[in-house]
Amino acid sequence: MISTFSCVKSYEDQSYSGLKRACLRRKVLFEDPNFPATDDSLYYKSTPGPTVSWKRPKDICDDPRLFVDGISSHDLHQGQVGNCWFVAACSSLASREVLWQKVIPDWKEQEWNPEKPDAYAGIFHFQFWRFGEWVDVVIDDRLPTVNNQLIYCHSNSRNEFWCALVEKAYAKLAGCYQALDGGNTADALVDFTGGVSEPIDLTEGNFANDEAKRNQLFERMLKVHSRGGLISASIKAVTAADMEARLACGLVKGHAYAVTDVRKVRLGHGLLAFFKSEKLDMIRLRNPWGEREWNGPWSDTSQEWKKVSKSEREKMGVTVQDDGEFWMTFEDVCRYFTDIIKCRLINTSYLSFHKTWEEVQLRGAWTRHGNPKQDRSGGCVNYKDTFFQNPQYIFEVKKPEDEILICIQQRPKRSTRVEGKGENLAIGFDIYKVEENRQYRMHSLQHKAASSIYINSRSVFLRTEQAEGRYVIIPTTFEPGHTGEFLLRVFTDVPSNCRELRLDEPPHTCWTSLCGYPQQVTQIHVLQAAGLKRFPAGANSYVIIKCEGEKVRSAVQKGTSTPEYNVKGIFYRKKLTQPITVQIWNRRVLKDEFLGQVCLKANPEDQQALHILHLQDRSQQPRDLPGTITVSILSSASLTAV
Repeated sequence: MISTFSCVKSYEDQSYSGLKRACLRRKVLFEDPNFPATDDSLYYKSTPGPTVSWKRPKDICDDPRLFVDGISSHDLHQGQVGNCWFVAACSSLASREVLWQKVIPDWKEQEWNPEKPDAYAGIFHFQFWRFGEWVDVVIDDRLPTVNNQLIYCHSNSRNEFWCALVEKAYAKLAGCYQALDGGNTADALVDFTGGVSEPIDLTEGNFANDEAKRNQLFERMLKVHSRGGLISASIKAVTAADMEARLACGLVKGHAYAVTDVRKVRLGHGLLAFFKSEKLDMIRLRNPWGEREWNGPWSDTSQEWKKVSKSEREKMGVTVQDDGEFWMTFEDVCRYFTDIIKCRLINTSYLSFHKTWEEVQLRGAWTRHGNPKQDRSGGCVNYKDTFFQNPQYIFEVKKPEDEILICIQQRPKRSTRVEGKGENLAIGFDIYKVEENRQYRMHSLQHKAASSIYINSRSVFLRTEQAEGRYVIIPTTFEPGHTGEFLLRVFTDVPSNCRELRLDEPPHTCWTSLCGYPQQVTQIHVLQAAGLKRFPAGANSYVIIKCEGEKVRSAVQKGTSTPEYNVKGIFYRKKLTQPITVQIWNRRVLKDEFLGQVCLKANPEDQQALHILHLQDRSQQPRDLPGTITVSILSSASLTAV
């Protein structure tokens, strides 16, 4: 079960079943008032080229069908609009039955039935994942043509229309067909699956020359592919002249190629004499144009295949179905391609054999306000005065180490004649390791655990591994003052309790007059200890920080008398004369052993931030015990200083 397949909302309140019933009752073919057969549905600016004629499939061919001989990644051809990215995503989609049956719901009911022509109403519906929810998009079947030919995405078979109709529904979501020009495969893969797209820059990562990194990436791709995910590859086109330029090796720049298979190929004994290793990491790709193939090693007519018999090739599973599809070694993929997009399907089912993720999905917004405390559009960390005004989200890593996937997506913008082209904001996020007991918003920089890139794309993704502890994510626009909505998705192995931090400091309540209100905030950072009491196998020690009934405890540091705790606590203090206690304990089977403590006054006047202090016992007249502890102390009478 995939969590992203949840309830579906009608786009623009158009009910497919209601509209279809009404058309059948009135014996008319549906005409969509929300996406009319006019230039407004084609372009958001200018009116290029020849006059377009909108035609229904029955006027284009004799026997229209949604599918001819089933659905396949080989059905598709790119049209005039620069949307090879969308065609590549459709190619990937077509290879996964469980996915395309979600995007094309009730396909048998939607298919033309020549025996019941009266049951046809010229209406279709398709489903896409948009900004955290599945939406059902209704369209009529009028398609743009020139000289009776479809001008956008079309099929190999003249009477097959699934891809042209899916594209029309997607264009409706985007505002018009022109809005699909020069789009992003990563976005389309997410919209088809509700998954999470991870872009990988092969050039920047130097994967062609770094074998260890390349092997690691191949294993990840194998995992994504075997678990039903979608993958795409492309070669960056830097200039307009570069776009769709064919390289000597046969590959085309600026094109998105769908990855249709990923496999480790074991070579038979007869082949070991010809090749360096008995295993090859192989990738099968497909060009959305359906032609113009790779002509290097392992291409269809290459020397390598001449050494492999047909039966051997079938045994290896390295087959191709038609033109436009070809195999490459992963090393060559990394050498010739510049970008790969992996779209993971996030499995949150506890019934699955595969990795189960815990997902938290939170909606937020960058908003402007005259009061800085209520402003939530602070820009990136370069803008130190306003950075902490951004929305903040806290989560916990509850294992010694956990892999975390974080994705932030801004609300998709439509491109229309009225509103012009919908431009994305430059967005990104930083992750900070914070105190183990933090409950209020951050106001000063702490250790940066990870950060994403900043880019004006619809979504930004980061995969990171972090140690146990508490973390704050700060999603931002690059510059302050920009506004917009966003969706934050956080995936962890165990529940992370991810939530937004809304309050800057402890709130005043009806109990404040009775119980008092904090006068001071203190942050205690216990870095390390040295010279602890010796044990045969070393101490298994941990720290407890105590303040006014509140405790923060570190993880156990095993088998060392010089542990590094690196644990922080934050305390909002009412009783300033009561010291903060930091204790070190040794973990034992029956009863833990006290190793020593220090008592801290933590006055704001204390200018010395770092203290190395001798451990003492708990008597009225404290005596020194073996060992020292290194502590950083930060105190302020302003509760929003830390």
